[in-house]
Order: sequence, then C-alpha cells, then structure tokens
Amino acid sequence: MPAWIRRKSCRQHPVNMLRSFPKDYLQQGDTVSAIKLFRLTAAAAMERIEESEKAKAAASFIRADDPITVHVKFSGRKISVTLSPESTILDLKSRLHSLTDVLTRCQKLIFKGKIHADVVSLRSVQITDGSKLMMIATLDQHIEDEPSTKDGEDYLSIGGSFTRTQKVAIARAMTISRRKRWKKSGVANWSGRALKALPDDVWDCAPFLIKMEFSSNSIEELPNKIGILKSLNKLYLNDNHLCDEKFSWDGLSQLKSLTVLSLNTNRLTTLSPSLGELTSLSELDISMNKITCLPDELGCLNRLQILKARSNRISSVPASIGNCSLLNEVDLSANILTELPETFGQLRNLKVLHLRLNNLKTLPSTLFKFCQKLSVLSFFGTQITNDYLRQAEGWQAFDRRRRGKYVKGVDPEAGPSRAFDKGDDSEKEQ
Repeated sequence: MPAWIRRKSCRQHPVNMLRSFPKDYLQQGDTVSAIKLFRLTAAAAMERIEESEKAKAAASFIRADDPITVHVKFSGRKISVTLSPESTILDLKSRLHSLTDVLTRCQKLIFKGKIHADVVSLRSVQITDGSKLMMIATLDQHIEDEPSTKDGEDYLSIGGSFTRTQKVAIARAMTISRRKRWKKSGVANWSGRALKALPDDVWDCAPFLIKMEFSSNSIEELPNKIGILKSLNKLYLNDNHLCDEKFSWDGLSQLKSLTVLSLNTNRLTTLSPSLGELTSLSELDISMNKITCLPDELGCLNRLQILKARSNRISSVPASIGNCSLLNEVDLSANILTELPETFGQLRNLKVLHLRLNNLKTLPSTLFKFCQKLSVLSFFGTQITNDYLRQAEGWQAFDRRRRGKYVKGVDPEAGPSRAFDKGDDSEKEQ
C-alpha cells in the first residue's frame, strides 16, 4: 500500500483520503489502477466507520441497562437503593420495605411532585442514576393488597383515571407481586379485608407458607384443602364467621407442624375429636365462641402450653387435661363450669389459672399442693370463698408465691400484708 494511504488522516474518512490523493499518481499513466485502489480503500474506510458507530451504539445500550442508584429521603435519613432502570415502582417499594419495615401498600413515593403507579418502570418516568425521591408512610390501605380471589378480578377496586384494560393489568401485576412476597417471606397476612373466603393465592403459595393471619374478615368456611399447607406453623382466623357446618376438622388435622391455632370470636359450637391429632400444638385459643364442651382428645396435646377458652358455654373439662403436662396458662373464664377434674393437680407447670364468672364452689383438692408454680389465680364471680381457700392444702405456699410475684414488680402497690381478694390476680395481670 502506498505511503499516502497508510497515513492516519486518510484512513479515518474517505474525504480526507480523496484530498490526500497525490496528483502525480495520475500523471504516471496508471489511472485505472489508481481509481480501483481508491474505491477499495474508501470502502474499507466506510466499513470501519460503520463498525465504530455500531460499537458506540452497543456501548450506549449497555450503559443504559446498567444498574442505577436512587436516593430516597424518609424520616430524616437518606436511603440509597440500587436496581435496574427497567424495574417498576413496586420493585423499588419492595426493596424499601426490607430496609424500612414500611409495607409497600403504606408507601407513597414522590418524584418531581408526582406519585406514579406501581406498574410503571423507573425509566419511563425518567428516574435515572442519582435521582432523589421522597417517601411518606401512611396508615391507609393502598390498592396493592385489596382483596381478590382470582387474578385480575380486583381491578374494580383500583381508583384513578385508568381504563378497564389498564386496571386488569395492574391487578394482575399486584397479584403476582403479592404471591412473590408470600413465597419469599412465608407469611400471608390479610387481616381486615372483608374477605368471605380464603383467596386462591393461599393455595398457590401452599408449599411456602409457615404463618397465615386472616383475622377480622367475614370468612365462613375452612375448606378441606387446608390440609395441603404442610409447612404451616401458625394459623390465625380470629373474628370471622366460621361455623361447624363449613369447618373441615379433617383437613385441619393434617397440619402436623401447626404450633399455634387461634379461632377466637367465631361461631363454633363443638371441637372435633380430630383436634387431638395436632400433636405439635403449643397454643390453642377458642375464646368467644359457643362451644359447650372440650373433647377427651384434648389430652393428646402433650405439647400444649396455653389454653384460652373464655366466654363460651363449657360446662365440663375432661379429666384427660391432666396429660397436658406442659400447660402453664389456662383461661376458662365466663363459662358455666360447676367443677374441675382432680387431674388439674397433674399440671405441674401451671402458672396462671383464670376461672372468673363460673358456677364453681370448689377447686381440685391437689391444685395448690402439686401445682407449685401457680402464682396467678382469679375466681371473681364464683362461689369460692376466702375461708375455703385458707383451708386448702398448699394454700400458704401459693399465697407466698402470689405475694412475692407482686412484690417483685408485677404490682408495685401490693405488699406482703395485703389480704387476698378474688379478683386481685386477674386485675393486676391484665
């Protein structure tokens, strides 16, 4: 290649090469060869230019997809979050949830004076690297967790100037996000949502759930397929409309890992014998129902530590309760009990016993003698008298424990000389 072509200025652009083309080259008589050489060199130069432009475009594209860092101001502190520019506002909220413990539905992100929808991407609203946002935490229920039973059916709950198609898309995106959260955390919490049934999201996330909180709803049925939640440890269904006809004890008894079962404030009248199959149960709350008796299988719950059954219609307690040797708290207040079984004396770990508002006249004869950890006893509204208690075996030791408990700080006003009163322990414990 001639030296004039090898010059850098000529290789950069065909125009420069044409300007540098030596005039004496044509005077040498080889005009055709010179023109061919010029064309070939120009084509090579143009190819290099195209490749350079493509490389620059590719580099620009890669840089556009590089992670960006945004700065969120919340409660006087600056929170930096790094994520993709294609991430949505909801993705950003999810990251902030883990950093601030503020639920996504309670977050309002303000950027340049506007609050954007959760489904839009950061790039589309011009949130770039170094952008600054402000987060406000509210107690209002955001549309993110509005109740639904199927994908896309909660679009009617979404406000704003969206079309029906957009609302359906937003609802589906929220459902997908919710399921991802439930699977990641293992916790499904939808309290106070006016639900009439457990949503389909529960069954889709079944292998991952370890805790369910669906209190303060209007749920009427516990279906048989509740038994597929094999990993569930805690189940809270308080303050619903559960009734015997639509309550599957067979399905519930399949939850062998269940440690907490809370069913207070419902419409149950009976407890199935299959309750005894929940052998991992440590806490059972069936308060404020219409239950008339406790099953004999209650004694199979040998890991039970807390039993709350106040405000029912229970007339008797099975003798098998003595097998629940780990029980340390029992609340049987506001029932129609007339007596307690002698096996209560076998509850060596019992510390708290509430018996208010019953028809009791006596207590098990071995209660104070063998329940040597008992320190809280309330029997206001019963026919048990102080004279009866003072004659019970083991009363003096119990009275010392009771007084000592208050002297240590439970009741600063109570002293060793204070006389026992029926309602003292209950009131101070509360």
